[in-house]
Amino acid sequence: VLLAAAVCTKAGKAIVSRQFVEMTRTRIEGLLAAFPKLMNTGKQHTFVETESVRYVYQPMEKLYMVLITTKNSNILEDLETLRLFSRVIPEYCRALEENEISEHCFDLIFAFDEIVALGYRENVNLAQIRTFTEMDSHEEKVFRAVRETQEREAKAEMRRKAKELQQARRDAERQGKKAPGFGGFGSSAVSGGTTAAMITETIIETEKPKVAPAPARPSGPSKALKLGAKGKEVDNFVDKLKSEGENIMTSVGKRSTEAAKVLAPPVNMESVHMKIEEKISLTCGRDGGLQNMELHGMIMLHISDEKFARIRLHVENEDKRGVQLQTHPNVDKKLFTAESQIGLKNPEKSFPISSDVGVLKWRLQTTEESFIPLTINCWPSESGNSCDVNIEYELQEESLELNDVIITIPLPSGVGAPVIGEIDGEYRHDSRRNLLEWCLPVIDAKNKSGSLEFSIAGQPNDFFPVQVSFVSKKNYCNIQVTKVTQVDGNSPVRFSTETTFLVDKYEIL
Repeated sequence: VLLAAAVCTKAGKAIVSRQFVEMTRTRIEGLLAAFPKLMNTGKQHTFVETESVRYVYQPMEKLYMVLITTKNSNILEDLETLRLFSRVIPEYCRALEENEISEHCFDLIFAFDEIVALGYRENVNLAQIRTFTEMDSHEEKVFRAVRETQEREAKAEMRRKAKELQQARRDAERQGKKAPGFGGFGSSAVSGGTTAAMITETIIETEKPKVAPAPARPSGPSKALKLGAKGKEVDNFVDKLKSEGENIMTSVGKRSTEAAKVLAPPVNMESVHMKIEEKISLTCGRDGGLQNMELHGMIMLHISDEKFARIRLHVENEDKRGVQLQTHPNVDKKLFTAESQIGLKNPEKSFPISSDVGVLKWRLQTTEESFIPLTINCWPSESGNSCDVNIEYELQEESLELNDVIITIPLPSGVGAPVIGEIDGEYRHDSRRNLLEWCLPVIDAKNKSGSLEFSIAGQPNDFFPVQVSFVSKKNYCNIQVTKVTQVDGNSPVRFSTETTFLVDKYEIL
């Protein structure tokens, strides 16, 4: 009944066409080329007929979704099928444009095949189509895993045998005897020994390039090595998924590298170096109101030269929000309270060398709305079967500069990609995890507000909780080290500072 399904331009040029009966390419191209000429622009129809076929169509911006059917086909069923075809296309294509359709042509053809088989409509919905096209074989994965395990065991056994042969050859050479040979095929003991040597050397030579030159490190147990090993396992797992055709999202990797660039330590680290780090944990209600905000900060001191071990840090605290400060037990609290200086209780003692020492930490806990650094207002409103979502941000703390900001909005599953209206910045749609990521490189006083509009099928509750992540080189609480002086003589010491402000949790529920 259904002859073909095609996506074509307004001029009748075929971009993707799937024939469900035997048809030549020239025949389908001729039918699609004739289609725009048959349409009467004065009438609002969804079909047009010729002597032999019927075209059932739906306009999609600059394109047409066209079904070519026989004239005795049930047009009501064909219209229902056409609607399903039209919903499938945004599922795979971000924009309804010719190059985007061409790029995802095979995905669309596989999806079309799930809708229609041998000219007749299958009883499937959009969610089932997505499941069927993404489906992979559990048995195949198990088979591959077993085969890889067997290969690893065979290689390990081969290495063990090679080492045994090499050891036997060394023992024979030490004792002045001939190396043990392999029996069979008329080979002598000597030729067997040389063969063993060749096999051994070949295996060892092939193994050598795998061993990376390890940097010199102090002996003793190290957790870093274990972490590295785990990282390799993760990389291997990702490679395996890629080899099986899985599309791995690399946005996290990109995000971490971008964050690393933003938070890179100063190039010229002085002998006295300080890390000022703050982490924020914040929970807001969707209708306004701060449920809880907790911020923790710390100054870490790192001294790499012994002659600067006896110093004092001059701290400037311009915070007016009621931050609770706490010094290290070995720091002189009276000196800090009276003169805002961090020094040891015993001035004759020195700070530890070549290690990070926390000397001052602070904490701020509040439910005061005016303290929120970045407000997020997410406003979903239902319109028929779909939902129009307006979301905006505003930087309340104008002294901050937030980098690599990602505002993550959850989406309902099984409804396709969102239709983006207006947007400040960029967006990424993660169809696997059903998330929309709104990406903004910088938010500061010059770019303190922005908005995003999109529409998608769903209920208002589907778009929460909204999560925010960012990094910053400016801290929230205005606590800085302005000067470092030596205990003896009060002479100033050159120092470097590295400031980071990070998100632990930032949610709008």
